[in-house]
Formats: sequence, C-alpha cells, structure tokens
Amino acid sequence: MTGILFMSQAPYAMSSNESEIRAQPSAQAYGLPDFTQLAEENSPVVVNISTSKKIKRPNVPQFQGMPEELLRYFFGIPGFQGQPDRNAPQMQQEVHSLGSGFIISKDGYILTNNHVIDGADDIMVRMRNRKELKAEVVGADPRTDVALLKIEAKDLPVAKIGTSSTLKVGQWVLAIGEPFGLDYTVTHGIVSAIGRSLPDDTYVPFIQTDVSINPGNSGGPLFNLAGEVVGINSQIYSKHGGSMGLSFSIPIDIAMNVAEQLKDSGKVARGFLGVQVQEVTSDLSKSFGLEAPTGALVGQTFPDTPAERAGIRAGDIILEFNGHKIKKSADLPPLVGVAKINKPLKVVLLRQGKEMTVTVKLTELDKAQQVASGDGGAMKNNRLGATVEALDKDTLEALNLPFGVRVTDIEEGAASKAGIRPGDIIVTIDFQPVKNVQVLSQILQQAPAGRSLPVRVVRNKRSLFLPLVLEK
Repeated sequence: MTGILFMSQAPYAMSSNESEIRAQPSAQAYGLPDFTQLAEENSPVVVNISTSKKIKRPNVPQFQGMPEELLRYFFGIPGFQGQPDRNAPQMQQEVHSLGSGFIISKDGYILTNNHVIDGADDIMVRMRNRKELKAEVVGADPRTDVALLKIEAKDLPVAKIGTSSTLKVGQWVLAIGEPFGLDYTVTHGIVSAIGRSLPDDTYVPFIQTDVSINPGNSGGPLFNLAGEVVGINSQIYSKHGGSMGLSFSIPIDIAMNVAEQLKDSGKVARGFLGVQVQEVTSDLSKSFGLEAPTGALVGQTFPDTPAERAGIRAGDIILEFNGHKIKKSADLPPLVGVAKINKPLKVVLLRQGKEMTVTVKLTELDKAQQVASGDGGAMKNNRLGATVEALDKDTLEALNLPFGVRVTDIEEGAASKAGIRPGDIIVTIDFQPVKNVQVLSQILQQAPAGRSLPVRVVRNKRSLFLPLVLEK
C-alpha cells in the first residue's frame, strides 16, 4: 500500500535529544499563534456532507470497455456524436460527492455551499462522533452559493458566529473541513484580501486567504483566532485542482443573512437598484473633480427602476449607499443585494462636482429582472452597434444553452464589422458569460477599445467565435 506510513507501536525509551526537543518553547513563545485549542474546541461543530444523485447515460453493452474515441470514429454509435440518442437504452449511474458544513443551531440547522448539495437525491451528514443523519434542504441560494440544511437532532454543539466586517488583511484564520475525503483536516493561513470580486459572483465580496483549501473543503467554516466563524470556504483558484494559496470564502455576514431568509421563507429576496456601474479610474477621477479614484460611476440608469425614480442619472458617482462608503464599483452590488426592500435608503452622489443625497426604495431583484434585462422587449447598445433581446428559459433549453441574448438588429459599427448577424445568439464576450442584456451592457462598458475580443455566438445551432473590436 504505497503512500501510507506505518509506525511501530512498541514502547520505547525517550532519548536525551528527544527530551531536548520536547522542552523547546511553544510557537507562542515566538509570537506565533497556537491553533491546538482552537481546533479541538471547534471541530465538533464541523460536519462532513456526502451526497448522491442518479444520472442517466446511454447503455451500449456490446461495446463496453472500448475507448469512446474508437466508437465515434469507426462506428458512429448514436449517443457519441455530441447529442445523446433519446431512443437508446438508458442506464442509471449513482454519483457521489463530498463536502463540509457547520452547525448553527442546537436543533440541527447546518450551513454549507449550494454547489455541495445542488442536484443531490440524498444528503447524509456525519458528525464528529461518527453518527450519520439524513439531511433535508431547507433552501438554497445559487447567487451566493449558500445552502441551509436541517437534520433531526437536539442539543448539538453550535458554531460561534462572528462578523466578517471587522476582518483585516494579514489576520490569522483557520479552516476545518474534508479535503479529498480526509475528514477533520485543519489548515491555517492569513487573510490576503477582503471584498474580492470574482466573475459571476456579483453579490459576494469574497474573503481571499492563503489557507490550503481543496476539493471537499467546500462549505466548511473559516475561523478567526477567537474561534468565531467569519466565512464559508467556497472557491479556489487552481490550475491543477489542488490548492495554490488562492482561496475564497463567503463572508459570514452575508451567509447568515441568506440563512435567515431561507429559514423564514425558503428563498432570498434581494434588492434591485437598476443601474449599470463602472470603476472610477485615475483619469476619470480627475475629470470628475475627485482627489483620488473612489465610488461607483453610473454608466446607465434603466427605465422604470428605483434608481430612475430616485433621480439617479448616468454620470453620477455613488459615494455612499445606505450609510456604507463605496470605494470601488464592486462594493455596490453586495450592499444593494442585502439592503431592505421598499424601505427608504439614503444614497450620496457626486454630480458635476457637488455632493447630493437622494432617497431610494429598492424593489426585489427577481421581480425587476425583466425590466433590467429587456425581457419582453429589446435594448439597443450603441457601443456594440446592435439591438439585443433576452431569451426565455424554453428557448435556451431548446438550444442547450445556459444563457445568452439574441441579436435582433445590426447597424454600422463594431458588431457588423465583426460579422455578427441578426438572429445570432451572443453567449460570451472575451470569455465572460452574457447572462442577460444588463450583463452585456456592463461587459461592453468595461471592455477595452481597439483590442480584438473573442465573441462566442450560436448561429443555426452552431457555435463559432468572431473577433470584436470596440471603438472608444
């Protein structure tokens, strides 16, 4: 059994060298933290989560064991040509996965990642004492990647919930989880950055750490030195699937807000403002009369939205939202997402060199998305030189696409020069997913001018890339 070390259990006499080693000062004597008590006290609140789901796949028994490429090349077997043969016999295969979570109430509520339990048919929770219990999903929120589970139990150990708002870069943190199925593994590091914005995660200002996080750690807690949970370990950046010192955790303040809403109603009501914002660069800050780059520059205010009704205009710079300073554009969406709906909120703007305050009442995101994304209508984008419209779920499913917008009209401009035609479905721009018309506008607003950007379009059910060069 390679890779496993066996140690003799026979008694031995301690040598003088070993006595000296045992007498060495502890890590704390050198000013380093001692994680032993922290790990021992908090391990009981961490749980291992195993899931299983059944998937169907074509069953071709007479060719089992042969490489798929041979099947495609020599036989043209149905089901191996990119699209499954719906008439071919199907077989069920059970797929298993592992993750982590932590207990937030004595009666069995557990927090984890949505991607840990997404699509699962069965969810089992294993405690530190090896007891296994079946879990039910109370609710899940894909936008923040948070899920709330419930097991039938009493008097469970409960995690101490801290706050992520006071985290500082350089602060020590510790993770407990199940990387690669190795249960109750403890790793530590420091906070590398806070408020980190990642692609497709508009509503989560991630905590970046260098804590070693690997597959199986997802959903586990991130602790501070006081033993308080400050985040949920969620994502890593990796070229090979393992830890590279770039780990990202969901701030616990956001996760608990989501958990409370899931517990109360099974869903999350998220605020919607109705603006498209961009970063304030150094050059822009000078032109707007700012001493240094700060705030979120409004590039567009969508019609019939809270922002328009409050009088927010394109060209305004949002400096504060609901009492929170906006240092960069990525700070705004998470604050809007967790703010109360239909309640008056103060927004501080910079307009033509003068500060002013307006009052806004947010609407619910899911109810407002049709207005912002152009559902039921079309929206013209001048920088692209095209008019686009949103696609409904049935159309996307028929095309086997997760997202995209349809081009309805082309004018003389960047789109026509790139070879984009009416009827094309734009799926990505510069490898960024175009999930709706609003996202398309945001990508184009932030895209550089004069550089060729790869645009993936679907035309007549065929996918192709076209070079898009935007003007200033």
